Amino acid sequence: MEIFQLSRANGVRDAITAGATSATAQQGAQVRFLAGGTTLLDLMKLNVEQPTQVIDISRLPLDRIEALPDGGVKIGATARNADLALHPLIRAPYAVLSQALLAGASAQLRNMATTGGNLLQRTRCVYFRDTAMPCNKREPGSGCPAIQGFNRTLAILGASDACIATNPSDMNVALTALDATIHVEGTGGARSIAIDDFFVLPGTTPQRENVLDAGDLITHVTLPPLPAGARSVYLKLRDRASYEFALASAAVVVTLDGGRIGHVRVALGGVGTRPWHALEAEAVLRGAAPDAATFRKAADAALANAKPQSQNGFKVELARRCIVHALTQATAATP
Repeated sequence: MEIFQLSRANGVRDAITAGATSATAQQGAQVRFLAGGTTLLDLMKLNVEQPTQVIDISRLPLDRIEALPDGGVKIGATARNADLALHPLIRAPYAVLSQALLAGASAQLRNMATTGGNLLQRTRCVYFRDTAMPCNKREPGSGCPAIQGFNRTLAILGASDACIATNPSDMNVALTALDATIHVEGTGGARSIAIDDFFVLPGTTPQRENVLDAGDLITHVTLPPLPAGARSVYLKLRDRASYEFALASAAVVVTLDGGRIGHVRVALGGVGTRPWHALEAEAVLRGAAPDAATFRKAADAALANAKPQSQNGFKVELARRCIVHALTQATAATP
């Protein structure tokens, strides 16, 4: 592990100022905020992340989960995954988010991992995590050996000639289906970012994974109130039942009105370079009958632009089936 400076922030503005001051004083300094550390510390040990300044924000009052006046929910950036999954404001009303969190990692990690850290979780591509190998995400211009190498777990949607790495988070998929908003503070002040605008495709700059600027700090996430009667499901398909990343997953939020689908949101995980908002599937589903034929048509639309690599072609059919099963569960009559 490389030498770095560790400091503890006394407040949000203190954290932002410390980060900005460090970056200014040391040109090219890499500043990282530390909360749970379940991803950052791993990557530092592997020398993938080499910050010169680490700012501990774990003791800032950013861990609250509270109801909003409009019926939505505010989730603090340092709220632990375990606490969020089991919170009464989340577990039943936003079941898709609770299910996604409980499907991720292990109980021990969920007790440490945070909302903000999960939003910034980095890919599990083996080439990204091995500094002996080239990787455009880690070293722009060095190449993407995954395209001709081991790519079974990697993306079939949103990939480019520079990068085919998947976003590994379960939580991010559920937040996409819930139309979450991410609230950020930085040297330029506070701003709110719709989750569909937060993550960016790799294109020719795979090293940039989101729209955050240097020194930006995620303070909280807000969820809008769900439509009356909304049902939601998160379905994760993987190689083993626990402590495993998705090969394909689907987060579905849907309402039924007079035997037809009304409000609907579909997001996919394990198959995209970012949490994948399946707009094409939603267009098929909206106003349609909730039956197997409709669900298959929606799944076909969602995967129409899939571009599998040499080892992950199975993900196309796997993702289709995942969508169909998630929609079937979400629209099934309650006992």
